[in-house]
Amino acid sequence: MSQKESHLLLPVDSAWLALERPENPMTITVMLRVEGLTEARFREFLRIYWMAWERFSFMPVRRAPGWWWEEDPVFSLHHHFEVVRGEFGHQSLQDWVSARLNQPLPDYRPLWKFWLLPDAEGGAALLLRMHHCYADGLSLLGIFERLCPPSPQQAPVLYGAPEQADMGRWSRAANAWFRELTASEAPQADAARGGDIPGNGGTAGRNALERATWRSLKLVNELSQFLVEPEDTDSSLNRALLGRRQCRWSQPVALERFRHIATVTGVTINDVLLSCVASAVRKRLVADNTDTDKAVLHAAVPVDIRSRLPADIKPEPGTLGNYFGTVFVPLPVDGESSLERLFRIKHETRKLKKSWQPGLAWALAGSASVIPEAWRQPVADLFYRKASTVVSNVPGTRDERYLAGCRILEQMFWVPQAGDIGLGVSIVSYAGHIQFGVVADEAVMADPETFLEDCLQELDLFPS
Repeated sequence: MSQKESHLLLPVDSAWLALERPENPMTITVMLRVEGLTEARFREFLRIYWMAWERFSFMPVRRAPGWWWEEDPVFSLHHHFEVVRGEFGHQSLQDWVSARLNQPLPDYRPLWKFWLLPDAEGGAALLLRMHHCYADGLSLLGIFERLCPPSPQQAPVLYGAPEQADMGRWSRAANAWFRELTASEAPQADAARGGDIPGNGGTAGRNALERATWRSLKLVNELSQFLVEPEDTDSSLNRALLGRRQCRWSQPVALERFRHIATVTGVTINDVLLSCVASAVRKRLVADNTDTDKAVLHAAVPVDIRSRLPADIKPEPGTLGNYFGTVFVPLPVDGESSLERLFRIKHETRKLKKSWQPGLAWALAGSASVIPEAWRQPVADLFYRKASTVVSNVPGTRDERYLAGCRILEQMFWVPQAGDIGLGVSIVSYAGHIQFGVVADEAVMADPETFLEDCLQELDLFPS
């Protein structure tokens, strides 16, 4: 891309800028524990590999008619990488990371930054904060998978991507996808194939019309169900936010433990993870004297929709951007036993997997940046008053990986929570283990450590 060239952000990327609030920034936080990583090694990694993605030298700038990517004219890695000296134990590291979560990124530079704590106990800690408009969690994971090989002797393949304007292609593909979804042209398509020929009574045309009608009705029904989904019950989990957040993370737990529970009970590992969260939420409501029999609470769960997109809009591997929708999973907080909660989660997730809700949510979220500002808050409320927590599960690699020749010991991340949601639960698997992470606004939860422990204690209640 030539110097000072600029272009509009895609709607699904600029949506995260439109939803930005001072007390709830739309920033993804990633932490890696990397054995023996030094400043020199990582600085070279950034210069050669990370900056191969041109987007990282661009910043979002507000100009009519929307947000634009503009190259930082004074870009320097010095502004985006900081080394923090000193010994950090587990507790002091958690407090330090929490402080970074509450520290805004400068809006006059590209919205990302790395910190390296080489002397942290248990291995060097590498922290990345990046605004959601650059990429979603799976996009970032895809970059690290490509740049972190499974052997210290194996050099990363030099990947990367130029920052290109493709708004026209994206808009055409999105419109084509919507037409395909509603099947509005199905009768013509059948006729073009010669399906509706003289003498057959127009059977093919009628069948196509029936399919088009069914899909249109399904779209209306899915959208109606999404819009009329009840808002969450007032509870201690949806208080007015203070804008001060704390984060915590668990020790790694063997993935095989979750897999065994899923196999014995006939559910998925994701069902088990959501059930753990539902149990911890229930304990929180009981402690606050909330009537769990009448409580309605949902978890906003991101769902990858890359495989559902048409070929013209499907991103290439390693492409940055946001390609996920959201489903709102009812949390069975009135469930008395661990198995009841687990099987109810299974029922709800199966139903949502067959729905069009993820695609609809992706499209509606993308509208946030193109609608008038006066309508923006109502659209955000439409989404985020239907949930009390965000729960994101990102699958990592099965084998250990190496960054700049150094072994990655742990991977953790924390999701942003849009609107008035003040609780986020992140779950990541890596090298045969699973870790839970929690980030909470202090108004919602002053002790996220206890919530984290409640999530893990649920595992002891399942069949062994």
